[in-house]
Amino acid sequence: MRTGVDIDRNIEDASALIREAADGGARFIATPETTALMELGAKRLFANIVAEEEDRALKAFQDLASELGVHLLIGSLAVKVASDKAANRSFLLSPEGEIAARYDKIHMFDVDLGNGEAYRESKNYQAGEMSVLADLPLLGLGGKLGMTVCYDLRFPHLYRQLAQGGAGYLTVPSAFTKPTGEAHWHVLLRARAIEAGCFVFAPAQGGTHENGRETFGHSLIIDPWGDILAEAGTDPCVILAEIDPAKIEDARDRIPSLTHDRAIIASDTPTDV
Repeated sequence: MRTGVDIDRNIEDASALIREAADGGARFIATPETTALMELGAKRLFANIVAEEEDRALKAFQDLASELGVHLLIGSLAVKVASDKAANRSFLLSPEGEIAARYDKIHMFDVDLGNGEAYRESKNYQAGEMSVLADLPLLGLGGKLGMTVCYDLRFPHLYRQLAQGGAGYLTVPSAFTKPTGEAHWHVLLRARAIEAGCFVFAPAQGGTHENGRETFGHSLIIDPWGDILAEAGTDPCVILAEIDPAKIEDARDRIPSLTHDRAIIASDTPTDV
C-alpha cells in the first residue's frame, strides 16, 4: 500500500486490494502497518484517530472479512488509548468479521538515521507489553500465527519465543524507511524465517506518501527455509503464494535449533586458554 492522510480513501484503497486478493483465491490476507492513516504529526494524528470501538476503518474491515469469508490481518491501525497516546495495534479478523486477536506493537521506533531522518514513535504511541499467538482454524494449516509489527523485526528473541510457543506463521506488517529497508529488510525477514522455522508474511508500505515520508515497499512471503515465495515492488499491489505447512516440520527437522537453547552465563573475568 501507499497509505495517505485521508482515512476514507485509505479504507477504499485497502478494500480494493483485499477484494483483489480474495478474487485470486487468498484465504488469509494481510495489509501493512498503518493501513488506515499515515500521519506523523501529533496534532493531526490525534485529530483523526479514535478509540477502537469507534474506529470506522476497523468496522469496515470487519464487514469485509465477513463478506469475503476470509481471515484478514489488518497490519495496524492507530487507535486512541489516552488523550495523548495511541496504540499501534494489529488486528486479526475472523471470517465471521469478529476480532480473533489483537496485538499492540511492543518495540517503539525511536531512531536517528543519520541522514536527517529521525523518528520518536514513543512520543505518540504507547508500547505493548505482551506477545500474541492466534489460531487460524479456517486454513487447516496447523500451528499458530505469531503477530508482530515492523520494528519488532529487529528483536529476534520475540520471534523465537513465538515459534517455541507454537507459531508456524509470523506476520510482520511494516512501513520500513527506504534507507533501512534497502540495508536490512530482506536479510532480517529471511533470518527470522530461518531462525524460527516459520513462514513469514510481511506486507509493506511503499513509495512517497502524502506526508512526505518515503517507505521501502517490497512486501514479502518467505518460507521456513528462508526462500522468498513472492515479492512486490514499491507500487500498491497484491502478491500471492500457496503455503505448504509440511515445510515447517521439514525445516525444523533439518535444523532443530529451536530445541537446542542453552543457558549462557556472562562473565567479566578473563579465562586462561
